[in-house]
Amino acid sequence: MKNTVAIMYDFDKTLSTTDMQEFSFFPDLGVTAKEFWTLTNNMADKYEMDGILSTLLLMKKKAEEKGIKFTREYLKQCGRNIVFNKGVLDWFDRINKYGQSIGLNIKHYVISCGLKPMIEGTPIFEKFEKVFACDYIYDNDGVALWPALAINYSSKLQFLFRINKGIEKVSDDAKLNLHMEEEDRPIPQENMIYVGDGLTDVPIMKITRQCGGRSVGVYFEEGQSQYLVQDNRVDFFVKADYSCDSDMDKAIKAILQDMKANLTLKQLQKLNKVI
Repeated sequence: MKNTVAIMYDFDKTLSTTDMQEFSFFPDLGVTAKEFWTLTNNMADKYEMDGILSTLLLMKKKAEEKGIKFTREYLKQCGRNIVFNKGVLDWFDRINKYGQSIGLNIKHYVISCGLKPMIEGTPIFEKFEKVFACDYIYDNDGVALWPALAINYSSKLQFLFRINKGIEKVSDDAKLNLHMEEEDRPIPQENMIYVGDGLTDVPIMKITRQCGGRSVGVYFEEGQSQYLVQDNRVDFFVKADYSCDSDMDKAIKAILQDMKANLTLKQLQKLNKVI
């Protein structure tokens, strides 16, 4: 039986303390987060436009108006100043080690509405098997030209199945939509965990659970995002603290123990059938 587990994370306010643009990009523009998000929302309303596409357009437009060369390298540099929640920097190695101790192979993924180049600029980028996030196509000088990928709350769902089927090339839609037998899928759906903090995570949280996996909601303050609990979207709802022995640490380890137990039961059932 397959012993690989996928832990999938939102990024902004799940791993980082706030939206990734707030650490360097907005200060470079000389605007507040409220001012910028108001502009993106107004543009989306005016043109009946997807909010992520309006964000990608305005980021490029406002940077150019400010005289900033809007390149992939610039976005990566912005990522270097991102601040993470407590315990995040050593979280991945600790959980990998714990998984190994109980016979599980842990793989970490990001499924984010944020910017992939900014995530690439962080010290945790190398910890992920794959990062699915918004990005641009770039010219020969590295200057952003046009959105290559825009991920919103509903399109996050496809990446759950891409991970499940092992089809990570985003342009490969045909293969993704073809039928694949459960035993041929690299990561079983019941071995998938999604971690997120808010409304953009609700659809993928729901589907992850419906497919047999688990969802974990995180919060910063008591009472925040309570709808995740009230609407039965999550298995655990814990503070965004990834430190050793934190509630997050205990929740993920409990889920991994349960997944390992289910794996052992399936192995025994298979053995009994042979006998």
